[in-house]
Amino acid sequence: MATFLYRIGRLAFRRRHFVALIWVALLTLAGVGAASAPAAGNSSFSIPGTEAQKAFDLLEQRFPGMSADGATARVVFKAPHGEKMTDADNKAAVKKTVKELRSGSEVVSVADPYVGHAVSKDGTIAYASVKYKVSGMELEDSSRDALKEAAQDARHAGLTVEIGGDALQTAPETGSSEVIGLAVAAVVLVITFGSLLAAGFPLLTAVIGVGIGVSTITALANALDLGTTTSTLASMIGLAVGIDYALFIVSRYRSELAEGREREEAAGRAVGTAGSAVVFAGLTVVIALVGLSVVNIPMLTKMGVAAAGTVAIAVLIALTLIPALLGYAGRWIKLAGEKSKLLGGGRRPKQADRPNMGTRWASFVVRRPVAVLLLGVIGLGAAAVPAASLELGLPDDGSQPVSTTQRRAYDLLSDGFGPGFNGPLMVVVDAKGSDDPKAAFTKVGDEIKGLKDVVTVTPAAPNKAGDTATITVIPDSKPSSTTTEDLVHAIRGKGADITSATDAKVLVTGSTAMNIDVSQRLNDALLPYLALVVGLAFLLLIVVFRSILVPLKAALGFLLSVMAALGAVVAVFQWGWLSGLMNVEETGPVMSMMPIFMVGVVFGLAMDYEVFLVTRMREAYVHGEKPAQAVVTGFKHGARVVTAAAVIMIAVFSGFIGSSESMVKMIGFGLAVAVFFDAFIVRMAIVPAVLALLGRKAWWLPKWLDRALPNVDVEGEGLRTAEERRDTDPDGERELVRV
Repeated sequence: MATFLYRIGRLAFRRRHFVALIWVALLTLAGVGAASAPAAGNSSFSIPGTEAQKAFDLLEQRFPGMSADGATARVVFKAPHGEKMTDADNKAAVKKTVKELRSGSEVVSVADPYVGHAVSKDGTIAYASVKYKVSGMELEDSSRDALKEAAQDARHAGLTVEIGGDALQTAPETGSSEVIGLAVAAVVLVITFGSLLAAGFPLLTAVIGVGIGVSTITALANALDLGTTTSTLASMIGLAVGIDYALFIVSRYRSELAEGREREEAAGRAVGTAGSAVVFAGLTVVIALVGLSVVNIPMLTKMGVAAAGTVAIAVLIALTLIPALLGYAGRWIKLAGEKSKLLGGGRRPKQADRPNMGTRWASFVVRRPVAVLLLGVIGLGAAAVPAASLELGLPDDGSQPVSTTQRRAYDLLSDGFGPGFNGPLMVVVDAKGSDDPKAAFTKVGDEIKGLKDVVTVTPAAPNKAGDTATITVIPDSKPSSTTTEDLVHAIRGKGADITSATDAKVLVTGSTAMNIDVSQRLNDALLPYLALVVGLAFLLLIVVFRSILVPLKAALGFLLSVMAALGAVVAVFQWGWLSGLMNVEETGPVMSMMPIFMVGVVFGLAMDYEVFLVTRMREAYVHGEKPAQAVVTGFKHGARVVTAAAVIMIAVFSGFIGSSESMVKMIGFGLAVAVFFDAFIVRMAIVPAVLALLGRKAWWLPKWLDRALPNVDVEGEGLRTAEERRDTDPDGERELVRV
């Protein structure tokens, strides 16, 4: 592979005009496609195979036009102090608001609080329920604006008005976070390279790659039902790996220049060596993202595949556009504070001969591997302890900041009607196969009334055919509590007995039940997903490093860093440690998607650092250095670049911690901490310590497996052979670069 990529690098360097034109044309084509494509709404959300989804599908068939999975909103009114909602003026203001709400084009129905008995016992709080045709993620902005305007009109009448429900659900905006990440990346790159030109290449190519990827997603969004969250993940991951991959190749190019090689030769060797690491690092990221399909949540699958496509684009850009841009740069790319032989400099300044920070650190670790290893493992183990208390769930309005209208509406409803009122359960009774549907409906209601944590059970509401009915159950506890989850399982348990007695099927749905089912689906998928991703990457790394123990060490180190990061998330967002510093207003269960999302994203980035750092060690070892010296050599060339890449990623993810959305805040914190643990403790401390202890055993591979595996030559041994051949055969160089 190194020889093949070497040819690509030299070809791109020589044909830079043609290569640059191709990428500009692709960016333009994608941009035109995105601009001319029909506007796409938010992606539809469904969880195939779950009981809640089956109930929604059944309601769609038996109750046409009901829009069972459509968005809902609760406009909550509170009377001024000393007044009641039944007073004439307050009642008139509410009825006017209800009339305004009914005028929306996507509105199915609006329940008048005075007709539906939606006034609290003390008369101070009332609410109007609004039902929409589409889900909250598909709702038009005009419908949300109309909802807010109607509430504002009631406020002018002197009422306190807040809005809850999923109708206000929107994809969080992350544009400012990306700008912050780019700004920090620019500063770090300038410090790393000591050159504005060298620092600009990774930023430019990353932006081009993200532009092509996101524009393509936008162009296909309407046809493939991708939605806005898909492009958000793709841009975040694409920006991260795009900067990393370009950084790796530019850094290697500058190293090759410092060795005295001609610019075209340096570009070819940079792509042949660092480019090989980029290819395999990119493959691990793609595996991690595409592997999200095992969860069997369509929206998550689409997000993973789209982000994987953006990563593939980043790899191709790094292999072709970077060497082309290096051709344009001429002799301006050079090492900060020193001149290479190629640039005509004489002897390097004495300070350049001093070992760099990476060399000094690696030498320290090699001398004291046991102490460093124990300190790293114990430290990460201590950070992982809180993960044993991990509680998973999906956020509801109760987890929103108190400054939001959703949270204030949630609190008002809890005060007026009880905490369980924010999470009603919808029980669907399918009595089509029953001899007496009415008796089945009654039996279901009676059975549910006898369960714990039940406050209210409404009478069954049958459809026109009389073979299906809905029953609303109000729990006594809040939606995100384990007590409510137990109630859902208890109702489903009773449903099995009812089915055997009456031939009627009982299904539990609603937003609360759907959240419980999604959490369960994610929990069940975590271990298979982890096994798939780590297993495939393990096999891939065996091919890359031609070793058993190095890939095993990489996988175990990743698991340790992820567990430590999950422990940190639990400590902050579930236990409340440092909650004031992180501006966490409400502690509670960790978002169910967090573990699997963290595994996918962090695994890809961690393997980037592993591949780039350890391939330099492998390269030095293959070229004759002793194992301990190879570790030091790998750090000499790779530590600075990996450190810069990790700092950039931490800055990008930390930008999301400032979000007002608890889910976005949690993701930003979790990913930032995970990258910190993995890059600076696992890759920078545990990895060299383990390799130093293993010595030559680290690179051991059974002979039969060595013969069976393809030789991908990531370390560039083929390039060294070719270079030696060119010394005696000038025609060899022409043969090597021939494409």
